[in-house]
Amino acid sequence: MTLFAKPAAVAAVCCLFCALGALAQENYTLDSPDKRIEVRIHAGESLTYDVALKGRALLTGATLAMDVDHHALGVDPKVKGTKERSADSWLEPVVRQKFAKVHERYNELRLACEGNFAVIFRAYPEGVAYRFETTLPEDQVTVYSEQARFPFAGDWTVYYPQEDGFMSHNERKYLPHPLKDIAAGELATLPAVVDADGVKVAIAESALEDYPGLWLTGTATNALAATFPPYPLKEELVRDRDLHVTQSADYIAKTRGARAYPWRVLGIAEHDGDLLTNQLVWLLEDPSRVADTSWIKPGKVAWDWWNDTNLYGVDFKAGINTQTYKYYIDFASKYGIPYIILDEGWYKLGNVLDVVPEINIPEIVEYGKQRNVGVILWVIWKTLGDQLIPALDQYEKWGVKGIKVDFMQRSDQPLIQYFYRVTRECAKRHLLVDYHGDQKPAVMTRTWPNLISTEGVRGLEWDKWSAETDPKHDVTLPFTRMFLGPMDFTPGAMLNASMRAFRPVFERPMSLGTRCHQLAMYVVYESPLQMLSDSPSNYLREPEMMEFLGPVPSVWDDTKVLDGKIAEYVLVARKSGNDWYVGAMTDWTPRDLEIDFSFLPDGNYAMQSFEDGLNADLNASDYKMRKTTVSKATKMRIHLAAGGGWAARITQP
Repeated sequence: MTLFAKPAAVAAVCCLFCALGALAQENYTLDSPDKRIEVRIHAGESLTYDVALKGRALLTGATLAMDVDHHALGVDPKVKGTKERSADSWLEPVVRQKFAKVHERYNELRLACEGNFAVIFRAYPEGVAYRFETTLPEDQVTVYSEQARFPFAGDWTVYYPQEDGFMSHNERKYLPHPLKDIAAGELATLPAVVDADGVKVAIAESALEDYPGLWLTGTATNALAATFPPYPLKEELVRDRDLHVTQSADYIAKTRGARAYPWRVLGIAEHDGDLLTNQLVWLLEDPSRVADTSWIKPGKVAWDWWNDTNLYGVDFKAGINTQTYKYYIDFASKYGIPYIILDEGWYKLGNVLDVVPEINIPEIVEYGKQRNVGVILWVIWKTLGDQLIPALDQYEKWGVKGIKVDFMQRSDQPLIQYFYRVTRECAKRHLLVDYHGDQKPAVMTRTWPNLISTEGVRGLEWDKWSAETDPKHDVTLPFTRMFLGPMDFTPGAMLNASMRAFRPVFERPMSLGTRCHQLAMYVVYESPLQMLSDSPSNYLREPEMMEFLGPVPSVWDDTKVLDGKIAEYVLVARKSGNDWYVGAMTDWTPRDLEIDFSFLPDGNYAMQSFEDGLNADLNASDYKMRKTTVSKATKMRIHLAAGGGWAARITQP
């Protein structure tokens, strides 16, 4: 059996394992199918496990336990029996986020314990996961707490999206800190990505249902620990959208006695770029619960809110009115964009069925139908929840294609139940759902493929009021937040600024970084409902931009990460049909990257590329479009300006 240490630390680790062995009654080993990852499980005074990659310790003495009806599951466990299982198959996602087919390979060990519970461990090439199962006879049980402690083998750096409290949109920066500097009680959302001297370990969850979402807290040691929002007893609504918890219970969930609990996930990547192709969270989600998925159509969407419906060169007054949305539809139709969104303002706040007089929804929907453009309606989550069935029935009757549900700021058990209820009811009516606010729906998209995208990310909207969404943040997200699932960052700014020139302007916003930095986001960032956030008027005056933004897909058949380093730069190639797209982004450091086109099939291909202009450091909108021929033998050096990018479409001539 391999040791969990580098050669210099073998003696210390052996002593540790001997000490654990003296206490443990039972020890078990589980390897990933490719033998790279090893999990050692110890059932003694408590249930613990260690994780190693190629014999090198990543976690040692990780603990797990649950308090269900004041019975401590995982404390002094008595293993009654074990069962091993393996899987090796190919899955075809309904919505292709990264790949047309996903390889599922794992080895599983199930420990059945006295007290009507079991713990299931799985080892994948992509990482490790475990979950509790209970077969308690009670119809309902109370979960008072769950313990999950993740002690790392060194005081490594963690990219930690620190939060101020459980009431949050989860729009945080993933900033690097030594593990020991994360004080006890300092909350974070997911994922926390630990840099274990080059190897990356991402803490996440999956198969979240009827249970509060997993959060993290520091311990002032090498360990991070799980924490959960308690069950709310009393709430206070502020405006129509902020439902604050004013009194909480001493438990986190009331649930069924017989059930499987969410997976606790450790994604493991030897190279930074492997985080972008790691589908462990998706693989652990429950299979689709939507029987007929033929109606689910990913695509891009023209969005009104970020650009503040700031149209020009038109012969009507732009704003929240029918004429404005017909203009959005005309733009979308011109470039084959399948959807538009009517964001805040189309209904009178407080009643999602009370349409403002300036808007005629049936007329807009019919106009779009004639031009092959569907309509998606924005709603506040709380108001929708109060009117759910009549509202969804009306939207179906209108012929709406989906809803964008906004301002969820909690992930306690009732909110997770809300996500399932709304998404299930929408699926019955063939409605897509895009959740903005809490990030937890990102780990539900396999189960509910009509849940087409999710936010819970500090996205482009922050540029309307701050300089917080900058290129360094932009090149951190693919390695952090995007590990969970689709990320509705909402790219597409046509007004672009350097660090010196940037100003937050709410009505006429600009982005930090170059024009090509924005274009590359359509290749790098995954969102099956991908926004075109800027004004149609701005896009229409940029026909070369639309030569890229019009055809660029929002779902992919294949993904190749060509190069990347967390928080510094990323270079990705993606395939859709017979076409390939390449996107590169950098932080504020100008850099040269080499593209090796060996991912292409045999033959010559036409490439249309967009690169930072020579003056992009002064005028970030400056770019150069080139057309050339490439083949699998081509190697090309590209230059990215400060905050820059590079994007290309590659087609058969």
